Amino acid sequence: MGEEQQSLRELQHIKRIMEESSRFISLSGLSGIAAGVSALLGAWISFDYVTGRKDYIINKELPVPHVSPNEYSIIFNTWIFWIAAGTFFAALISAFIFTWIKSKRQGTPIWGNTAKRLLINVSIPLVAGGIFLLRLIHFKTFGLVAPGCLIFYGLALVNASKYTLAEVRYLGYLQILLGIINLQFVGLGIYFWAAGFGVLHIVYGAYMWWKYEKS
Repeated sequence: MGEEQQSLRELQHIKRIMEESSRFISLSGLSGIAAGVSALLGAWISFDYVTGRKDYIINKELPVPHVSPNEYSIIFNTWIFWIAAGTFFAALISAFIFTWIKSKRQGTPIWGNTAKRLLINVSIPLVAGGIFLLRLIHFKTFGLVAPGCLIFYGLALVNASKYTLAEVRYLGYLQILLGIINLQFVGLGIYFWAAGFGVLHIVYGAYMWWKYEKS
């Protein structure tokens, strides 16, 4: 029985090594927390612009009604766009920093074949969703932008989950569900956006840190 148990432990060890080699396991729970905090800050800063309490146009000499419907340049003349861009890059940079720290601590490379597959699988739904959302903005269907972001982001997480930690899949399911619910409450997009990209990321990141990194 002792030899059988030893053999079983060895097989389990080999299986674990194979699974880790095929998955990107350097994602840090702190990355999720940082991304969530960035999203909440972005939602807080943009709230007055989204709700109409402040004028979201930067250059008053280029008012929205005078812009050709075929022009996308008006997007770059809004505070909302630059707040969203700043939020995205803040979340991306902080996520990279914490993931890099974790990979260094584990002694695993941050960039390899698994990371490439992860990036490709997460990029496909995001790029397709980005193009779709730009067209929504083009036709002034602003109410569908927030739920669209949540749904496509959720699809990206589900699509990429087979190359990283399994819990990412459930975060993706929750983002998709939240986006679908948001479709029924279009005027409340900023709240759903903050809940999905902010609160869910913080809860997910805290759970992942507690489960995998606390020790």
